[in-house]
Amino acid sequence: MADVSSGGARKREFRIPHTLVLMVIMMAAALILTWILPAGSFEMRPNEAGRMMVIPGTYEVADDAPTLMPWHLLTVIPRAMASAADVIFFVFLIGGVLGVVRSTGAIEAAIGGMLVHFRERLALLVLASMFMFGTFSAAFGMAAEYIAFVGILVALCAALRLDAMTAVGMMVVGYGVGYGVSFMNPFTVMIAQDVAELTPLSGWWYRLAIAVPIFAIGFHHVYSYARKVRNDPTKSLVADIPTAHAPPPEEYPPMTWARRLVLLSLGATIVGLILGVTLQGWWLTELAAVFLGLGVAAIIFARLKLDAAAESFIAGAAQLTATALLVGFARSISLILEDGQVLHTVVHALATPLEQVRAEFSAVGMLFIQTLFNLFVPSGSGQAFATVPIMAPIGDLVGVSRQVTVLAYQFGDGFSNMIVPTNAVLMGILGLAGIPYARWFRFVFPLMIKLTLAAAIALIVAVWIGYS
Repeated sequence: MADVSSGGARKREFRIPHTLVLMVIMMAAALILTWILPAGSFEMRPNEAGRMMVIPGTYEVADDAPTLMPWHLLTVIPRAMASAADVIFFVFLIGGVLGVVRSTGAIEAAIGGMLVHFRERLALLVLASMFMFGTFSAAFGMAAEYIAFVGILVALCAALRLDAMTAVGMMVVGYGVGYGVSFMNPFTVMIAQDVAELTPLSGWWYRLAIAVPIFAIGFHHVYSYARKVRNDPTKSLVADIPTAHAPPPEEYPPMTWARRLVLLSLGATIVGLILGVTLQGWWLTELAAVFLGLGVAAIIFARLKLDAAAESFIAGAAQLTATALLVGFARSISLILEDGQVLHTVVHALATPLEQVRAEFSAVGMLFIQTLFNLFVPSGSGQAFATVPIMAPIGDLVGVSRQVTVLAYQFGDGFSNMIVPTNAVLMGILGLAGIPYARWFRFVFPLMIKLTLAAAIALIVAVWIGYS
């Protein structure tokens, strides 16, 4: 029996590696890929906004590309940490501020009040949460901003006898679907349409039409899992991970005026983030500054002692050390491929076969190419500038309108954001929730199959109806 048990333990360990181990494995695979694939690149030119775009038909194999040595795996990590410094320090600052806010008891008091409304309304909780995250992502391109609220949502789910997987599912699936079906995301749809020389926001009616059934697919997946876990906690994919399935407190602090003021400050912060991102073009530096202001307001309203507030800030930031490291390691993978000059080789190799098939199959092929390419370039705008200039002329040749080409890009980028481990935001959210990537993969992979099938059908229909 002992031998069987130890063998089972080894098998489970092999199937579910630590997320950091998975990152290192993918870094090694990326390095090997640079040895196998020929280095090459397209010619680049700046557009009117100064962004560099590839010129279709200019791909050439590079004769003087560097050969990356194994020790490149060691040097790329600090470079990647520096490259992702804005996200990493954003994570640390958010963790510190939330540590201060939590020390006031305002969040716990709010969760206690929300239990009265959602204790028997699980479907409403999942629907409202996913709709909120999806709407903000679809309209404003929000994603990294959600890292700040992972702990709050996990705590609420714990109080409702749910696990951290449910909390992350509501957040990540909500924003992934929002990105995938958005008709106005300024960082993906509008950039891709500009690159494809389309009128901004054109074709919105079809995107809105398919948003409802695709959102319903995502909602059904998350809600079905949440209901299963609530009825039988042993069915949780993270039942054996204490940090992802923590028991809720027996009682919550009362809601005082000081805590109400802290919560009002939190709400004002969220509104400020939305207005700043949409109207002023704020990004992580400005967003972090707003959260620091929230921390100051919490100290004043709750009358915290400065030494206690400082200790809470440091403790909150320290809890996100693992998350910050995962963000940096995720960036290392794409950096290796850039150093080896094989990213454009991958695009060229994948795009060439599309010229040989019917329009419907070419559109679906674009979807799979964009999904795969998002593993290497998880930036939505970066992917648009790298792939759409190539895909649009190919679509012209095979009868795929540029609107359909942009839709394929949008599906591939948005939906795959929920599963690619090179997505720094996803890894940050999973790290904060204490969910290993392999467990998340088991949760989201069936959904990815369903969404990919739905997206393929939507693209085929778009070709048939002449969507343009």
